[in-house]
Amino acid sequence: MNQMLKMFDLSGKRALVTGSSTGIGFALARGLAATGATVVLNGRNEARLAEAVERLRAEGLSVDAMSFDVTSPSEVSVAIESIEREHGPIDILVNNAGMQRRAPLDQFSHEQWQELMRTNVDSVFLVGQAVARFMITRGAGKIVNICSVQSELGRPDIAAYTATKGAVKMLTKGMAIDWGKHGIQVNGLGPGYFKTELTEALVNNKTFSAWLIGRTPSRRWGDVEDLVGAAIFLTSSASDFVNGHILYVDGGVTATL
Repeated sequence: MNQMLKMFDLSGKRALVTGSSTGIGFALARGLAATGATVVLNGRNEARLAEAVERLRAEGLSVDAMSFDVTSPSEVSVAIESIEREHGPIDILVNNAGMQRRAPLDQFSHEQWQELMRTNVDSVFLVGQAVARFMITRGAGKIVNICSVQSELGRPDIAAYTATKGAVKMLTKGMAIDWGKHGIQVNGLGPGYFKTELTEALVNNKTFSAWLIGRTPSRRWGDVEDLVGAAIFLTSSASDFVNGHILYVDGGVTATL
């Protein structure tokens, strides 16, 4: 049994989790660190990032921070090279940074479209490519791209967001195809509806919450901790022959009409 559990041990590994100051990213960073990894947190708000690092270090976890804009090619290149040089090789990348914008598609501005595409899709390409170039030389690595149930399903007023998450799903498969021969596994983690700061208004909307809970076979909202086990699996040696897969953690939403 102990030998089996070792497959999930991340001791000695270094992980970079983008957009990890709060919410899902913070929960995933905490989970990977608690499983033995040294985790580099990322965000653009340096004060919030420093607070996140302080919280995790207070728990005895090994974490560092690197503030950079995941949508900027130059900042991404400099940051990844800096982490590799100053902290050590990145064994695990979790592309979590993302955003949501809600509006009827006919009223959605081009600027909003571009902002969503840069944040949700370009960042996955830029950071994924920069990290993978180092992983390729080492012949090993784990990349997890945060997808969504909206990689498969649509809802009113989020057509643009659905387009970005569908793109991340297919980019994940493309990365797996191109980089699998180098010993890299690239998979997606697809959250359903989770309680976070970003969804607080929906959680507090009694009509929406009642609809969602009735729509979800597990009959509840997700808690961010529900994602941690799946993330550990996809970033550990337990998933060494899992590549190009999207693992939905959604309480069964994608299984039912």
